[in-house]
Amino acid sequence: MLGQDDADTCCPGLLAAPLGEEEAAGLAKVFKALGDPVRLRLLSMIASRDGGEICVCDLTPAFDLSQPTISHHLKLLRQAGLIDCERRGTWVYYWLLPEMTDKLAGILTRPGAGATS
Repeated sequence: MLGQDDADTCCPGLLAAPLGEEEAAGLAKVFKALGDPVRLRLLSMIASRDGGEICVCDLTPAFDLSQPTISHHLKLLRQAGLIDCERRGTWVYYWLLPEMTDKLAGILTRPGAGATS
């Protein structure tokens, strides 16, 4: 059986301090938004686009879903703070919000992971 010191070095926690109620609720919304395969694909398409943004007209054909359904998924990603958008004429352009993805990466990265001596 591992002692407390062994557990700390072997399996560090995800966070330096426990989440507060408000922060946990906000993050749960983000993880819920990411919990759908369509939204994960949309996010990856937006994030990997050269130039940092993509038109909804380029997103919709990649799915066997209606345009309103794609718009609903994009709305949930926006509400979770993962993406933002701007209307230009008849089209809407989307881009990733790095503040949220950086925050998620910080939460999911174990302290000291990847550090070399």
